[in-house]
Amino acid sequence: MTTKSPSYKQIIVPMSNETARKYAKDTSMHIISINCALKKIKSNIMANFIHVKDKDIVISTNNVASPSDLQGIEKCVKSSLLNNADQISPPRLSQSKSYLKIIGIPYLNEKSNMRILPEDIEKIKEE
Repeated sequence: MTTKSPSYKQIIVPMSNETARKYAKDTSMHIISINCALKKIKSNIMANFIHVKDKDIVISTNNVASPSDLQGIEKCVKSSLLNNADQISPPRLSQSKSYLKIIGIPYLNEKSNMRILPEDIEKIKEE
């Protein structure tokens, strides 16, 4: 099961291209260790599969990840790539229209009916 476009149930972990290829060599073991880490923090999500896309690894899950889930996954990924831990950026969720809708941020600005811009999101965060 794969999706062509970004999904809110995907966790993106940016890293160097070489590091991503190393990580992808044993994805089944990484899925097991990620799921164990998520179980330890009493998370309600589970990782289903991992694939490499450009310079990122994309972890597909059964549910939308919370910030604590992202932290647990980051620790797990960094511990499996100790030599390259400095080349791994913090995980993030997809920033698609669907994701913005799920977390309650409208894709279109209510006043102008145009798509929102980064500064609009900053205004929402301040309110």
